[in-house]
Amino acid sequence: MEGERIIRNFEMELAGRTLKVETGKVANLANGSCMVSYGETFVLCTVVGSKKPKEGIDFFPLSVDYEEKMYSVGKIPGGYIKREGRPSEKAVLTSRLIDRPIRPLFPEGFKNEVQITTTVFSVDQENQPDIVAMIGSSIALSISDVPFDGPTGSVTVGYIDGQYVINPTTAQREISKLSLVVSGTKDAVTMVEAGAEILSEEVMLGAILRGHDEIKKIVAFIETIAAEIGKPKMEVIPEVINEELVADLRAFLTDKVDVAVRTPDKAARSAALGEVKDAMVAELGEKYPDEKAFMSVMFKEIEKEFEEEEESDLLKD
Repeated sequence: MEGERIIRNFEMELAGRTLKVETGKVANLANGSCMVSYGETFVLCTVVGSKKPKEGIDFFPLSVDYEEKMYSVGKIPGGYIKREGRPSEKAVLTSRLIDRPIRPLFPEGFKNEVQITTTVFSVDQENQPDIVAMIGSSIALSISDVPFDGPTGSVTVGYIDGQYVINPTTAQREISKLSLVVSGTKDAVTMVEAGAEILSEEVMLGAILRGHDEIKKIVAFIETIAAEIGKPKMEVIPEVINEELVADLRAFLTDKVDVAVRTPDKAARSAALGEVKDAMVAELGEKYPDEKAFMSVMFKEIEKEFEEEEESDLLKD
């Protein structure tokens, strides 16, 4: 029947425990959603994307929100404060862990607003929810209609008694000499976050490679899910470039930016570039009143070109 919910379940073994994915039961109005469990840790991951690009911006409007709830560990706010407080430091850092591996994998020029929300429903104190949220976000993106050049996988690597441990439990984390979060695609590692005692380069490199071996298995698992229930990806509307504006910008900026970036003093260089940018807006803003965001992007590109040229000249000297 049309509109009937189809609940699907998928499983894989990860570090000796079962990673379970359920779709079709919760948050069906999102572009992509899944409930991911690892042990008794459950995280709901959803992706919502706008149908049209957001106008007047020079960046990709992606937001990631990792939400911890006190009920996930069996507590209810009491006393004077009876509501959830603002995000903890760990929640903010976990949001960044989710963001960093996936942000570069959206198509260039994609300006549709995308919101990823991960909500921790329960935590069993043995299986940390951050890795579950990272994997779940990749699954939700992969099965959604939002363009995404993934999937990605993520694991934590510990080092105990000379052995690597994938996704160590809380007890194992306390005695581990390494806490390494690795994310990547099947082809490459895209993000590393580490805390460690003094370890050799060989041990660190081995930990990254060991983590990537597990990531490949996770990616293959997600690809299987996407092939079975993934939605067709929405079309990426290419940005129309105003060639006349580009020519005018280069003619106006080339010499001025070249002089500004060669200013030795950092503060003076920053001030000089600011003056050039203000002059650009004053000179070309009236002719192109709706292109100020693009003008800002072009300014950064031209500035970067001359900074790289300046660095190259310094290395030659």
